[in-house]
Amino acid sequence: MATKKSVGATSFTSASAPQNDQQIEKRLQALEAKAHTPCGGGAGASEERIAALEARLEKAIAALKIAAPGSTRNL
Repeated sequence: MATKKSVGATSFTSASAPQNDQQIEKRLQALEAKAHTPCGGGAGASEERIAALEARLEKAIAALKIAAPGSTRNL
């Protein structure tokens, strides 16, 4: 059984394809520009804050070693 092809839908799609391509390209360029915007490279983390976090981590590791000796050999 032969199927009938819709000519109207095909012509509409091909006529609007260049416009859709332009819209997609415009959105892509906007996203790429935003993705390449410099973010400061982590300037918000101060040496003092990092040191405080490291100290807290060491305390947590020490507590784990006391709570479960032997199971934390790699910490």
